[in-house]
Amino acid sequence: MSTVTFVGIGAIGLPMARRLVDAGHDTTGVDKLPAALERAGAAGVPAVGDFGDAPRAEYVVAMVATPDQLAGLVTEALAGDVAGRRWIVMSTVGPESVRAQAARLTAAGASVLDVPVTGGVARAKTGELTLFASGPAADVTAARPVLDALGVVREVGDEVGEGQAIKVVNQHLCAVHIVAAAEALALAGKLGLDQAQVLSLVEQGAAGSFMLSDRGPRMLQGTDVDVTSAISIFVKDSGLVADAAGAVGARTPLLDVARDRYVQAADAGLSARDDSRVIETYEERTA
Repeated sequence: MSTVTFVGIGAIGLPMARRLVDAGHDTTGVDKLPAALERAGAAGVPAVGDFGDAPRAEYVVAMVATPDQLAGLVTEALAGDVAGRRWIVMSTVGPESVRAQAARLTAAGASVLDVPVTGGVARAKTGELTLFASGPAADVTAARPVLDALGVVREVGDEVGEGQAIKVVNQHLCAVHIVAAAEALALAGKLGLDQAQVLSLVEQGAAGSFMLSDRGPRMLQGTDVDVTSAISIFVKDSGLVADAAGAVGARTPLLDVARDRYVQAADAGLSARDDSRVIETYEERTA
């Protein structure tokens, strides 16, 4: 079994770290938020507040939220000895970010894999995430004991950044599907229909989607529904999609509409709320 430093033990990172512990990997979580450290302790995952306080490990899994956080983590790591360590970037940060940070790490003697994930908190808990793995094939093979504990590995290319490119497409669809579900359920309410009944009737048919079934029930609850993925994440991710599309001259009008809804929700004070609360942008006033 391997030694792992797992950076970013938030809503999805913590169950991922727990899966590694359950698989027998000697895993230490890292997160600067005291609440995250408290939750890790309750979940049986040893954790520290700073990267430098974690025992040196063969693998570093990065599950931070933003490109800036990844850059900051790499800067912190480079203050020490990174030579020989295997980095697995699982954050959604976009192709340019992961390439830039991989270049810094490899120049210092580390190896880097680009392995963004999809599947949400529920699948993180069961070890059924989809992992878009890119990087040297030999490095992917070496990392299999760690990766396989988290979900199904889909090898998408030999170059760092290809996994992030796949995740850009994935997040385009996720962003649009969540907003489409919110708009449809809001429409059902305006038509005087029982929204819960509508959801149960349409989700198994041609109109169904993972996001409709997963987020739909939470959309019908209140603002304080448990957060599994925050509005702020989709503000960030839809921005990454827009940036990646702009860089290659691709038009994304549906993504642009969805992105505007997440920004509206954030501007209404819902940034830290569950992303299902984007439905509140369809109400006459946002709670």
